[in-house]
Amino acid sequence: MMLWSTILNAIETQGRCALVSVVQVDGSSPREVGARMIVLRDEIAGTIGGGSLEWQAMATARDLLPAGAMCRQTVHALGPDLGQCCGGRVELMTEVFDATSLPVVRELAERERKGAFTVIGRIVRPDFAETFGRKQRPLLLFGAGHVGRALVSAMAPLPFDIAWIDSRADIFPAEMPPNVMPLWRDDPAGMLSGAEFGSFVLVMTHSHALDFEIVESALRDRRFAYVGLIGSATKRARFISRLHVSGVPADRIDALTCPIGLPGLQSKEPAVIAAATAAQLLLTDEALHPAMSRSKTSALRDAGCQGNGSPFCAPCADKGAATIKQAATTRGDAVRGDKAVR
Repeated sequence: MMLWSTILNAIETQGRCALVSVVQVDGSSPREVGARMIVLRDEIAGTIGGGSLEWQAMATARDLLPAGAMCRQTVHALGPDLGQCCGGRVELMTEVFDATSLPVVRELAERERKGAFTVIGRIVRPDFAETFGRKQRPLLLFGAGHVGRALVSAMAPLPFDIAWIDSRADIFPAEMPPNVMPLWRDDPAGMLSGAEFGSFVLVMTHSHALDFEIVESALRDRRFAYVGLIGSATKRARFISRLHVSGVPADRIDALTCPIGLPGLQSKEPAVIAAATAAQLLLTDEALHPAMSRSKTSALRDAGCQGNGSPFCAPCADKGAATIKQAATTRGDAVRGDKAVR
């Protein structure tokens, strides 16, 4: 969900909406810090975990909507207060946005369209970091056969930008998910040279010879965080033997994932292989991201803070004014922004 674009549309069409954010968790809870839900008069978008907590949060947000732009922080003991088995303690921030919020919301929506960015000190406390948008993991998917098609469908709602590559021009379906770019290439392996650092590579072409060419090239290039090859244990053994002979370093050979997907499933149906592989890619991607709960120092580093007293950097701002800064994950220089609504 494009959070700020959704809020912008809600203000423009309905006049106002509320944003409920999980800002603190102690013990077990349905969702993590950073989970969000947008509440309108007759609908919601997103979730903070469902159950009694979410229903109560929805009711509170709708009660606050008539008051206009404001915010309220609430604390919920899930067991004693709500009868939920999680038993933890959750703090929520409910913010109401209306027409007076439009300048800031438009700015945030524009930044969100450009990629992930971090806000420090907008709500709760001066060192509280929020990340909006999401950095899509680049995935080079080689092969547009049955499993490739199933995988593209399975990953349509997931945080990956997929370059779908095949040497057969007429193999791709007519319709594509928005996160997929089909690419016809006579030399599929050549696509590796322009890949972004940290990209994933998944190989499932119609040719074992082509599979080997792509896998060998990907393993030799240490920029790839995941190299997966569809196939059996026998195929893996043969490829590993050939990779040793061709001089690929042992640590890179060890990095090859084959067979692909979470273990334990016996079915070879394309949809089942796709589901298991999508889950494996999500786990790998999540393991490579920094922890969601970060210290103030690491949050400042991620946000690109230069510590130069800029009024557009929350930790440097006078009197702790809430400000917005584009994250360094989007582009290397600090991007200045307007003060956020309190």
